[in-house]
Amino acid sequence: MKTTRKHIALSLVAASIFCACSGAFAASVPAGTELAEKQELVRNNGSEPASLDPHKVESNVESAIISDIFERLVSVRNDGSIEPRLAEKWENKDNTVWILHLRPGITWSDGTAITAKDIVWSWQRLVDTQTGSPYASFPGNMHIVNATEIAQGKKSPDTLGVKALDDATLEVTLTQPNAAFLPMLAHTSMVPVDPVLIKRFGDKWTKPEHIVTSGPYKITQWVVNERIVAERNPRYWNDKETVINKVTYLPISSETADVNRYKAGEIDITSTIPVNQFAQLKKTMGAEVSVLPQLATYYYEFNTTKPPFNDPRIRRALNMALDKDIIAEKVMAQGQRAAWVISQPEIGGVKLNSPEYASWPREKRLAEAKRLLNEAGYNDSHPLSFNLLYNTMETHQRIAIAASSMWKKNLGVEAKLQNQEWKTMLDTMHNGNFDAVRYAWIADYDDASSFLNNFRTGDSENTSKYSNPAYDEALINAAKAKDLAARGKYYQQAEDLLAQDVPAIPVYHYVRTHLVKPWVGGFAPDDLDNFYTKDMYIKKH
Repeated sequence: MKTTRKHIALSLVAASIFCACSGAFAASVPAGTELAEKQELVRNNGSEPASLDPHKVESNVESAIISDIFERLVSVRNDGSIEPRLAEKWENKDNTVWILHLRPGITWSDGTAITAKDIVWSWQRLVDTQTGSPYASFPGNMHIVNATEIAQGKKSPDTLGVKALDDATLEVTLTQPNAAFLPMLAHTSMVPVDPVLIKRFGDKWTKPEHIVTSGPYKITQWVVNERIVAERNPRYWNDKETVINKVTYLPISSETADVNRYKAGEIDITSTIPVNQFAQLKKTMGAEVSVLPQLATYYYEFNTTKPPFNDPRIRRALNMALDKDIIAEKVMAQGQRAAWVISQPEIGGVKLNSPEYASWPREKRLAEAKRLLNEAGYNDSHPLSFNLLYNTMETHQRIAIAASSMWKKNLGVEAKLQNQEWKTMLDTMHNGNFDAVRYAWIADYDDASSFLNNFRTGDSENTSKYSNPAYDEALINAAKAKDLAARGKYYQQAEDLLAQDVPAIPVYHYVRTHLVKPWVGGFAPDDLDNFYTKDMYIKKH
């Protein structure tokens, strides 16, 4: 079995010191490859980004671009090992105090130095309630001292457990050991941003005429709902290894338009492949079809504070009455697997079991679903009706139509379909103006907590508003666990509670599909579907 990231992370944490060593930092062009004279790439990004402020975003729509323009302290290689980026080396004391040493001479794209003080300010801004970041809870989930209390408004940002020992040295103090500290440090919310720039321009700091970046590329053009263009940043610390000079991101949400423009030669990498064209495209363009497993789960989330979904019996009934195998194998039919856990059946070296009712015969599940619904006051004479929201995309519509017809046939439930553009839907979710909503989560790192933390009481990503002290306790115990077996036991407890309370219905576990032009080299997504322009190159064609 492939070594998971969690295993790598644990072995790194066990060592007290790490120094930068040789490794592939960017594009690795095989010997003898003829490169195109014009090194430009066009990627479909799937939607218009809500923002390019790393502290104001929460999805892969934004992180795909942010990952190209802002540099992390560390990153995770495809084999799960940790790669030094802005941080050249690090050591830890008792796995609770981490000292990170920044690379000499690193600068922002305007030539000013990137310092440890910039990182301190950035992380303080992330957890500050004034920022309102959807990822405000993330440093607390990393167990950085006072991070949770700051995000809850109980302490001031300057009490965060991070300090600059000097311009090139950062000290991070944790409340307890965290085996996933380094992989979590690689998340896009943890990249430094320029305090001088933000203080000067406020919310307008990400405009092309203002933005200052730290990564391989810098935004030069942003035409809303049309394109974002980024060009090579000559002040990037590893610019000499970058090959592609210009990248264009398109916000095409229509999967059909995505494929049509790919066929017309206007796009090099699609955002996805439409389910209704997949079989034909695989037959006719098989060499250009990329299908890879992904640590991601598609689900329908409930507003658990709003009737009727403040009743867990109703939520569980809808979960039981959804024919997930049909959705995964017939509606999608690209290799997706029916989901009965919110995280993954296997993740971070841990195996998680589905609830007992997942293995029941379909007839028994439906009978129990009807009983629960009737017990909650809904039946043929008083049918349940609710609004099901999804972001505008053909596949989401197909799945919603299938789900609503299953609930109608199996339970007599009326799910009224609504759709909104991506940015609008995110606002709707955070404002609590929904009954049930289509959502999905791609792991931020290879551990079940990346999924499960979203349902902790008060977590900034907990838009379901689910709250169960026993669930919170299971995750606290998992974080304190001394080994994988113990951690897995507590994660199983958490999943069992989710299966009973059902703040969200897991529908299927993802695969990630793309069409990729044969002249694009270096395209190698990891199991989170991260792929970076700096790693790619255009072959002569």
